[in-house]
Amino acid sequence: MAAPKVVIVGAGIVGTSLADELTARGWTDVTVLDRGPLFATGGSTSHAPGLVFATNPSKTMTELASYTIEKFSSLEHPDGWCFNPVGGLELATTPERWDDLHRKAGWAASRGVEHHLINAAECAAMYPLIDRDLVLGGLHTPNDGLAKAMRAVEAQAHRAMSRGAVFRSEQEVIDVVENNGEVCGVRTANGVVDADIVVCCTGFWGREFGRRVGLTIPLVPMAHQYAITTAVDSRRGINSALTEASLPILRHQDHDLYYREHGDRIGIGYYGHRPMPSDVGNLDYDSKISLDEMPSKLMFTPDDFDDAWQHTVALLPELGGGKVEEGFNGIFSFTPDGHSIMGEHRDLAGFWVAEAVWVTHSAGVAKTMAEWMIDGTPGVDVHETDLYRFEDEALSDDVILTTSSQSFVEVYDIVHPHDQRRAPRNVRTSPFHDRAADLGAQFWESGLWERPAWFEANRPLLDQKVADGLQIPHRDSWSARHWSPISVAEAAHTRSHVAVYDMTPLTRFELSGPGALALLQQLTTNKLDKSVGSVTYTLMLDDKGGVRSDLTVARLAEDVFQVGANGPLDFDWIGRHLPADGSVTLRDITAATCCLGLWGPLARDVLAPLTPADLTNDGLRYFRAMTTTVGAVPVTLMRVSYVGELGWEIYTSAANGRALWDTLMSAGEPHGIIAAGRIAFNSLRIEKGYRSAGTDMTIEHTPAAAGLDFAVRMSKEDFVGKSALAERGAPKTLRTLRFTDPAAVVLGKEPVAVDGVVVGYITSAGWSATIGACLAYAWLPTDVADGAEVGVAYQTTRYAAVVVADPVVDPEMARVRG
Repeated sequence: MAAPKVVIVGAGIVGTSLADELTARGWTDVTVLDRGPLFATGGSTSHAPGLVFATNPSKTMTELASYTIEKFSSLEHPDGWCFNPVGGLELATTPERWDDLHRKAGWAASRGVEHHLINAAECAAMYPLIDRDLVLGGLHTPNDGLAKAMRAVEAQAHRAMSRGAVFRSEQEVIDVVENNGEVCGVRTANGVVDADIVVCCTGFWGREFGRRVGLTIPLVPMAHQYAITTAVDSRRGINSALTEASLPILRHQDHDLYYREHGDRIGIGYYGHRPMPSDVGNLDYDSKISLDEMPSKLMFTPDDFDDAWQHTVALLPELGGGKVEEGFNGIFSFTPDGHSIMGEHRDLAGFWVAEAVWVTHSAGVAKTMAEWMIDGTPGVDVHETDLYRFEDEALSDDVILTTSSQSFVEVYDIVHPHDQRRAPRNVRTSPFHDRAADLGAQFWESGLWERPAWFEANRPLLDQKVADGLQIPHRDSWSARHWSPISVAEAAHTRSHVAVYDMTPLTRFELSGPGALALLQQLTTNKLDKSVGSVTYTLMLDDKGGVRSDLTVARLAEDVFQVGANGPLDFDWIGRHLPADGSVTLRDITAATCCLGLWGPLARDVLAPLTPADLTNDGLRYFRAMTTTVGAVPVTLMRVSYVGELGWEIYTSAANGRALWDTLMSAGEPHGIIAAGRIAFNSLRIEKGYRSAGTDMTIEHTPAAAGLDFAVRMSKEDFVGKSALAERGAPKTLRTLRFTDPAAVVLGKEPVAVDGVVVGYITSAGWSATIGACLAYAWLPTDVADGAEVGVAYQTTRYAAVVVADPVVDPEMARVRG
């Protein structure tokens, strides 16, 4: 079969890297079009400072950057280097930043990124310009460095051209040509260029380009200040014109600054100014473009740079004898969560997107895109960068601008894993929101849903539990942020009495029609051809047998299934597989419905008097569902429990939500019912050995490695990913750790060491009220046995933990089946 015709729109670092990756894999009919001249096209690449650093809170982004370093290091250009491994040096001038650098060192350690935590004297020796008295220490990453972006573009372009790719300059793409829901080319001022695949690599023009094909690409072009000083006396004669830089990339993140050398001058990048969104429609593309004059370089605004210069002179005193000689406000793309945007338009086959990609991740994104396009599955987990990861409510212009502006502000901030978005808030609320607020709910936001984390109304309960002997260890300031000991009391009370949990924000789909069962059988691992009323836990895999998601599927009628899913990506995946004959209808019913989880040993005592349903073990068995009423409210009861206790998920329409809440809370009062939040919920599910898709397992992991092989029925005729399972090994498995010190607490992503050697990392964790210790999941080598002792680095502390069998609580399932 002949390789498809590919048109890449945009000849910057992303489009050119993609052309190189595609042609290297045999797709050589590639045409790259750009509205500007080659190769200084006038986009972000043309003025990018070229910082490439691997360490990132996201494991995926680290992998993309690591490949970029590897690839750019191998490129050759007649004018000199494409990558200069000067290393990176991040400074801490506050204790908070020093702790943060230890966290980053942990990420680096668990992902194989070479790094060194060094003291102030070592920082000063490495970067002599700094005032060492201001510095507490630093994180040195010797393999990071500077990309000469334009050379990297040319080197990859010429390599792609040698394999057959064509690059055309000054070709403005006016429109995408389509036929019957598939792309068939692009229209330029000079005519139509035929294509089977069109890839949007237009940089900060991406959002405007996406609108031409009815696609929202959630990014904001944002101006970022960059200045270059006059010559620094002590640096004269050290760097040649060819070398350009020898000092490491310096990042002074406590004041939103970074520095790189330009010969004997210093370039200064600044993120501390006000967000400056740019209207790309007003950019000048009529003038002659050069490296000095281009649409993406806006006029420098000195007033916005005043604080940057003051902090720079304080850190690098020698610069005080000079000044800013030149500067500009360069446009880059920012997204609501700071990650790139990758994927295929689901309503226009063959239209792909690789946007909001900085030089740092460019080659990695290109490689992943090429794998995805050619093989059907990306080589790394991309759920954090997927085009369809956002809820529909997050795709309005106002929300995209607000959230992307916050991403700009937080580029160099110390971000806690539970920091909450400041705006927008209260966009999506459940019918129980006002009732929860009346109980002092402290809300976390996710997917624009407001979710109770804990309830201040339960503070007297905490006092009572402590008086009865519940031990709650002291937390340090970091782990205590966005947390309350009340959550421990809520978890303990769920195990001893009964609690309600607002489960409304958990995504729900309805699949209906004569083809619904066959589709679910094809897409999932477990057997779903069961009787009406069955509830089944199952997985969705990719073509390579990796875990995309987990689902809870209830068969409510012969041709009607309610699917508990994990978010928009599941809707997208299922939607892409709908049969063309219209035999299946897929609807997201989350907003139209609501759900309360009623769990605990007294749950039956609360619910039984309210419903005509037989709630005995014979009447409604574990993992069964039925429709009935609770008081006056029509409901669907599902006997499932993500916290590992007797109880039900109770679904009704959103209109009936308040009545359901009031009915349950009133009936539960004699039994000590409470409302409980997400923190308690998380700790209980880890006690019970339940996994969270996207956090504890991704497409990098097989079901068996994640401890979920019980949800796979290899006896089924076929399902997506089945054939690949037999070929994949499991060098690492997901294990449960129990920390030895009852006061030890971790939050996730910390490195795990065996015999002093880092071999894995934490995925999620929670302090267990039931056993009085922190429990965590970690990916570890498969040969690490139960009972093995491991070490976990948490900031500047090393904690001891033991690998234990899971579930830790109620492995016999007696409580759930009670």
